Amino acid sequence: QVQLVESGGGLVQAGGSLSLSCTASGTIFSIRTMAWYRHIAGTQRDLVASITSGGNIKYAESAKGRFTITRDNAKNTVYLQMDSLRPGDTTIYYCMADGVKVRLEGTEYRYWGQGTQVTVSS
Repeated sequence: QVQLVESGGGLVQAGGSLSLSCTASGTIFSIRTMAWYRHIAGTQRDLVASITSGGNIKYAESAKGRFTITRDNAKNTVYLQMDSLRPGDTTIYYCMADGVKVRLEGTEYRYWGQGTQVTVSS
């Protein structure tokens, strides 16, 4: 069983910064992609940023120039540095790990973290 544990959310004033981290634990052979999503409405989540094990990065337009995603493959950990935060960034942020294998010749799985609240006051 693989678990994702997020940390680093909280309350910050507009223009401030927060740093999120997410560590995958359990029996893990490899993780193809780690990413951050944020809650939009209902059950919908939008991609904020993603990074592959090879370092290929994608950002949502709203995140470009303000957020930075990094990853430590040895620690199965992904980070999201969020700068120049806006009230519109307020929501729950979820960590996602995709293409998770518990052994070389195995099925790939996707896992989600429990979410961490980010609140930006004006």
